[in-house]
Parts: sequence; structure tokens; C-alpha cells
Amino acid sequence: MALRNAVMAALLEGEASGYDLAKGFDASVANFWMAAPQQLYRELDRLEREGLIAARIVEQERRPNKRLFSLTEAGMSAVRAYVAEPPGKPTAIRDELLVKVQCADVGDIEAVRAAITERVEWATAKLARYERLKERLLKGRTEDEYCAQVERIGPYLTLLRGMVFERENIQWGETALRILERRTTTARDQEHATPQT
Repeated sequence: MALRNAVMAALLEGEASGYDLAKGFDASVANFWMAAPQQLYRELDRLEREGLIAARIVEQERRPNKRLFSLTEAGMSAVRAYVAEPPGKPTAIRDELLVKVQCADVGDIEAVRAAITERVEWATAKLARYERLKERLLKGRTEDEYCAQVERIGPYLTLLRGMVFERENIQWGETALRILERRTTTARDQEHATPQT
């Protein structure tokens, strides 16, 4: 999937400045697509040149003027065409941490455990942000009430996927840490065991 499709998907929420889009990108589509702010700004310029989005200038007194972007009719048509295309192959996992875990038996197990602990902490913090976003979306409604009332359900469904993904990261990390701890403890015990005669 190209970044352009993720940017246009984010603009379905409504008009946004580049800054707001970069900030909102983290909350709206970061659970399935990551991009640096510089990438977003380059993509906004490209989409505008292609006529898929339009920008209007908002003058501000004490700050620089800002450009607000929105989808054009051509952009909406491009989104519809993109949605109608069959999806590509599922994304393959490419995770440097897993390469380190694969090598844990011949390397520094404590460094691997520290890296897994960091991943669990990161996933826990991300899941907490997603939980807060879900609460803001539901606004006290049940999931069934929310789903029946909202105009667009896609953002909620992708949020749920992001939550499941982070829960899986936490579960895997905690399991890996337990197994590595047992191996480390067993290895220490064997080192300190006195040979029997």
C-alpha cells in the first residue's frame, strides 16, 4: 500500500492542516501505517499536484498562515477505486527484535531480555492510548450503539485491529520473558551444582 492511500484515508475524517494530519496520523492510522511527518508533507504536496487533494490558506495573526487540505472529487474517486482493488498479499513480519531473539542462545540473553521488556512497555503504552481513543469514540455508548450511529465505521475497526495487535505483542513478550528467565535460572543452577560422587 502506498502512503498516498493512507493519507487520503486520514483525510476522510475531514479537512486538516499538515501539522494536524501528522499529529492525527498517530491517533487515526498509526495502528496500521507509520510515516514520518516529512513523508506526510511530501505526500501532501504530491497529492495536491495530482489534483487528488486541495489546499486552502487560513490566515493567522500571531502564527504563520496554514494550509488546510481536503479531498477533491478526484481524490474521493481514487479512494473508491483503491477500496475496490483486491488487497495485496498480507504483510510479512520484518522485525529486528525477532532476529535478535532468534540468536538469543549464542548472544547476550540479558540484552535480548531488555529489548523484549522495552517492546512490552512500548506496546503497553500504545494499547493504553488506543483504549483512551476507544473511550472517546464510544462516549459512554455500547459498541453496538456506536456502530449503529456513526457515519464511518472504518476507523473503529482499524482501531480494534491495532488493539489486538498490541495485546498480542504484550502476550508474546511476557511469554518470551518467562521462558528466557527459566532458561537463565536453569543454566545458573547447573553452573552452581556440585558434581555428585
